[in-house]
Amino acid sequence: MDIVDQATRSRMMSGIRGKNTKPELVVRRLAHALGYRFRLHGKDLPGKPDLVFPARRKAILVHGCYWHRHQGCRFCYSPKSNTVFWEQKFRRNVARDADALIKLQALGWDTLIIWECETADSEAVAARLSAYLG
Repeated sequence: MDIVDQATRSRMMSGIRGKNTKPELVVRRLAHALGYRFRLHGKDLPGKPDLVFPARRKAILVHGCYWHRHQGCRFCYSPKSNTVFWEQKFRRNVARDADALIKLQALGWDTLIIWECETADSEAVAARLSAYLG
């Protein structure tokens, strides 16, 4: 049973965005502070990676733990109501992510996934970015 009415839930869910999320902004700030320049939301690439480094042929995808099902993460919980819908939704998301990674790699792009929960530790993310891009 949901704790809010349907109209409120609809309004709340419509406020969730796929671009310029807090975790994405953290990664962008760190990459920029490290001296790397990038393009945003590669519209011409499969999966529209959040950060694209064309000269390096590298792409970073910042995934929300809930929507992209970060296994073992405390943010990767499943709703108690309308479970069939949510299971299908999450399965499609994971399949779409896997397909995008395969297509990017087939096009010669190297990819890195940074999970929402990882962005809480800025130093660790900065180290991963340096190792990946350096």
